[in-house]
Amino acid sequence: MTARRRALAAAMAMMMAGSAVQAAAPLPRLPKGLEAGQWELRERGGDGAVRKLCLSNLSQLLQSRHAGDSCKSFTVSDAANRLVVTYECGAAGNGRTDLRIETSRLVQIQSQGIADGAPFAFALEGRWLGACR
Repeated sequence: MTARRRALAAAMAMMMAGSAVQAAAPLPRLPKGLEAGQWELRERGGDGAVRKLCLSNLSQLLQSRHAGDSCKSFTVSDAANRLVVTYECGAAGNGRTDLRIETSRLVQIQSQGIADGAPFAFALEGRWLGACR
């Protein structure tokens, strides 16, 4: 085999390996390294209610009682594994959320504020389940 053919074969092998690596690309990540996808949010204490959420934006965890509302947020604290924000949603209310990141697939959330004229406070554990369905 000539040097030119060996170089061509090596280049083709690298291109094929590159496409295999692309096919196994990692799942999308949100800020703070959290995995996008289907999450299970389990209430701590109380009745232990569980809900599922197709997470594509970090605000879905930070403003869960004001989902879809146009809110202005302020970052109180931003550390590697913790994010604390306050937010104001006009007449819809306001809140403060403390998000503690244990891993890219496990979080602890504490939130309190006012929604629809009534106070709320809750603690949730969020676990990543996989891709959204």
